[in-house]
Amino acid sequence: MRMDVRPRIGVVGATGAVGAVTLALLAERGFENVRAFASARSAGSRMRFGDRELLVEEATPERLGRGDVDLFFFSVGTSASRELVPVAAASGAICIDKSSAYRLVDGYPLVVPEVNGTRALDALERDRIVANPNCCTIPLTCVLKPLHDEAGLARIRVSTYQSVSGAGTHRMQELSAERSSDHDLVMDWSWEAEESDEEAKLRAETRKILELPDLPISATCVRVPVMIGHSEAIWVELEEPLGPEGAARLLGDAPGVRVVELPAFPTPAAATGIDEVLVGRIRHDTASSTGLALYLSCDNLRKGAALNAIQIAELLLAGVASAEA
Repeated sequence: MRMDVRPRIGVVGATGAVGAVTLALLAERGFENVRAFASARSAGSRMRFGDRELLVEEATPERLGRGDVDLFFFSVGTSASRELVPVAAASGAICIDKSSAYRLVDGYPLVVPEVNGTRALDALERDRIVANPNCCTIPLTCVLKPLHDEAGLARIRVSTYQSVSGAGTHRMQELSAERSSDHDLVMDWSWEAEESDEEAKLRAETRKILELPDLPISATCVRVPVMIGHSEAIWVELEEPLGPEGAARLLGDAPGVRVVELPAFPTPAAATGIDEVLVGRIRHDTASSTGLALYLSCDNLRKGAALNAIQIAELLLAGVASAEA
């Protein structure tokens, strides 16, 4: 990457819900040399970028492999990522992929900057590909990491209540038009065993990020009729006792986390449009002598996807600049 000029950024999947937020955040954070890419049906349209518009280009292997972009954000499906990301990386670009294509593949870093940010730099030594975690894994690990560092995690149980924006713009449009049924909301994950793929991903990704491969985690994931904002009820059993007051103090000092004190509590509406993970209702879990119960809400399009990826990019760009200094 040439650091004598401003980095050339490409957003692939720019017309989707996460892609639009990515563009908005890049503009807010002062990136200027940005291009938008999407599928053939969206090519030729325009996307807002700060006080101007970007012409959307078609995301083809030929176009992404030209070597005229330094860093790509991919907000497309898994199959599209598997086709396009290797081509872009082979051209010399850093690729931050938000699909599940590389998350659990050995050798590819899965990164939440507040939790394991140094792992992002591993990509500079290999294929220049970094995976962005699931939109529920990101806030969960932000909350679990400081508790683990202080008292050790013994086991985790979590129930997620995920907004329709996590299923894409078409789900958002359906909810807006009041066409979604409860069945539609719950059944947009695949079921190959007793748990959904979403539940399996949440467990596996959390273990990888925290580097706790044997951590017992049980998850139940559901979709709820909320436009933006995922919430999670969490039951944590610790290796050492840690009271609610101590946990609240730790989480209040944790990066990217904001503690909400009673009588207020985290909600999707309160989390929408902000960068922090909101956590509250921190209390003893009466089912365990070393247990805590917590509740969090997070903007799944922002910190749960776009912002986390941009924070990864900023770490990588700083790493490249340091290496070239």
